[in-house]
Amino acid sequence: MPDAPTDATIAEIATLIGFDTTSRESNLPLIDHVVERLAAVGVEPVLVPNADGTKTNLLATFPAADGTVTGGVVLSAHTDVVPVDGQAWSSEPFAPEVRDGRLYARGSADMKSFLGVVVAKLPQIAQATLAEPIHLAFSYDEEVGCVGAIGLVDEIVRRGMEPRGCVVGEPTSMRIVRGHKSMNVFRVDVRGLAAHSSLTPQGVNAIAHAAELVRFVHGVADEMRLEGPFDDAYVVPFTTVSVNRIDGGIAINTIPAECTVHFEFRALTTVDHEALVQRFRAECRRIEAAMREQHPGASVELTTTAAAPGVDTPADAEIVAMAASWGAEPSDAKVTYGTEAGLFAQAGIPTVVCGPGDIAQAHAADEFIELDQIARCESFVDRLIADLSTTA
Repeated sequence: MPDAPTDATIAEIATLIGFDTTSRESNLPLIDHVVERLAAVGVEPVLVPNADGTKTNLLATFPAADGTVTGGVVLSAHTDVVPVDGQAWSSEPFAPEVRDGRLYARGSADMKSFLGVVVAKLPQIAQATLAEPIHLAFSYDEEVGCVGAIGLVDEIVRRGMEPRGCVVGEPTSMRIVRGHKSMNVFRVDVRGLAAHSSLTPQGVNAIAHAAELVRFVHGVADEMRLEGPFDDAYVVPFTTVSVNRIDGGIAINTIPAECTVHFEFRALTTVDHEALVQRFRAECRRIEAAMREQHPGASVELTTTAAAPGVDTPADAEIVAMAASWGAEPSDAKVTYGTEAGLFAQAGIPTVVCGPGDIAQAHAADEFIELDQIARCESFVDRLIADLSTTA
């Protein structure tokens, strides 16, 4: 197996990194570039934009030699990256630099190297005599809650494409990852009644009542930690629950009228997600009722701000064996971070996570990927193309 990627792939990765697709920015320049690359090989993609047209998903199909566009395999990647704000970089984050066998840049590991390998292979895919189609699914806003992939997967379902497998190319060091937890993020807005701090009976303290919710959330966290369910394939083998941000109050001498609590849970697929959410809703209703005994206008409102399902693909699923035959490293490990794999799996598409780079480098200053990881990914895609090609 080669330990160095091709110049064409490195050039493509560098081009993709040069587009600042931090989630707060548009990904359209990058998508326009991919559209041009696809047009050069005679493929016209479908674009699935967001509501205001500032970002878009891309779905492209390389049909089988007989024209079939259903079945086949999806190669999935997100186009956005996390911010570099406040990070101390040794080089320009959006101008990739190779040092000591590594490629340094924002998105080098997460996940423009996988994306670059796929785009660099477009001519090879187009020239192959495919026995079944290869689909490309590139999304926006994965880093802020797998937002874009929802519409992208819906489009795959709407078109009746029915792929028999999907590879999400997040960084796994080219290991096959079959499972990860769901991601569920909430905001709770607690509204009480302001008063001077010397007249506490005249106010309803939003922070104090929000603290009751915090205690409840962490009580659930303790329950999950002690009682399970458990899955020892994870580093943290139980569902985690945590309060991660609180905003409230305007002055030290004012009873706070408002407080906002942000919390999340990351659940095993064996947990009843809806039942867990309903427990939090019920506690919000209980707190609200208590506050309204003091002030009828008080309220406690829970809003889901981000959610993505987990995935737990069986070890004997066809896509697992296929990925191994393409050169990915078999593994029973499941990962703590979330991906878009759960959305594909939820739509009935057997999915694994497998891509170049180490998740430990993602989101950090001086993010990097080992060059041999990119080379391994190239070999993986080469074998995938060959395997899906006809031998007749």
